Amino acid sequence: MASLSLKNVIKRYGAGKTAVPVLHGVSAEIADHEFIVIVGPSGCGKSTLLRMVAGLEDVTAGQIEIGGRVVNDLEPSERDIAMVFQNYALYPHMSVFDNMAYGLKIAKVPKDEIKARVDKAAKILELGALLARKPRELSGGQRQRVAMGRAIVRQPQVFLFDEPLSNLDAKLRVQTRLEIQKLHRELGITSLFVTHDQVEAMTLAQRMMVMNAGRMEQFGTPEEVYNRPATTFVASFMGSPPMNLLQGAPNADFGGRPGAILGIRPEHLLVGSTGWKVTVDTIEMLGAERLLYCRLGDEFLIVRTDESLSLAPSIGQTLQVAPRPDRLHWFDAATGQRL
Repeated sequence: MASLSLKNVIKRYGAGKTAVPVLHGVSAEIADHEFIVIVGPSGCGKSTLLRMVAGLEDVTAGQIEIGGRVVNDLEPSERDIAMVFQNYALYPHMSVFDNMAYGLKIAKVPKDEIKARVDKAAKILELGALLARKPRELSGGQRQRVAMGRAIVRQPQVFLFDEPLSNLDAKLRVQTRLEIQKLHRELGITSLFVTHDQVEAMTLAQRMMVMNAGRMEQFGTPEEVYNRPATTFVASFMGSPPMNLLQGAPNADFGGRPGAILGIRPEHLLVGSTGWKVTVDTIEMLGAERLLYCRLGDEFLIVRTDESLSLAPSIGQTLQVAPRPDRLHWFDAATGQRL
């Protein structure tokens, strides 16, 4: 197990004037035992960054250190990392046991030790009864656990997860998230986990990197990122539904100044007898709560309500909603940065 250091990491494809920039200088210090999630939309550079840590992509500039050792020029096999891929990457003709043991056999680990490591990983992941099966006889969730087991037996310094849950259905994603949390508590191995799913990021991360267009917009705990987003991008990307970002007249109600954007989360808008007058356009029913998609002049507003409302709103109805003054966020309209 080891710390991980990213120092102004840059990635470009090609050279000279035709070079395509992908990462624009990412820096982060990750402590030993931390579980870090890299989150962002498709094409933001998160998987490229992970592959650079793994040694599957060259570093154009900057430095990557694992356990205090610069690894820029080391082969993947020399970095002491283990990677879990989106598509499982299991050998179809091998049993679960042989899939998990394959890397150790190649490394000429003694047979007794291989069996002990595989049995231990199988116990952690509840795969003991499946060791003789082939991948085709397993569900998607079981295959992903085998892929994680193959990484565990390596006993690496760093785990790298490249969107490992994206092929699972919603129920299995929740279940496997819990298994990954349990796994990290038991093993404590420094981990980087890439996802485009902000719910996954919020539930798994001890700290998260929010990426956008090849830049790290914010690096902090889920609470910090959610409660004090550094930019309008972070504010709109992290949270389901996203933060409302308003310009114009609403700002003046709270002392806003020209050139500022007012942010307010849907759960911090209270339906009552005072506040902004909005018209309900659409209602999304989510069991114990509702999302009201409303018009406020020329702008749109999402309001989260729960079953405590005495009368359920209806489409076309005019409501009054008041934002909590202690939950307002201000951003510079020109730069998107938090004020």
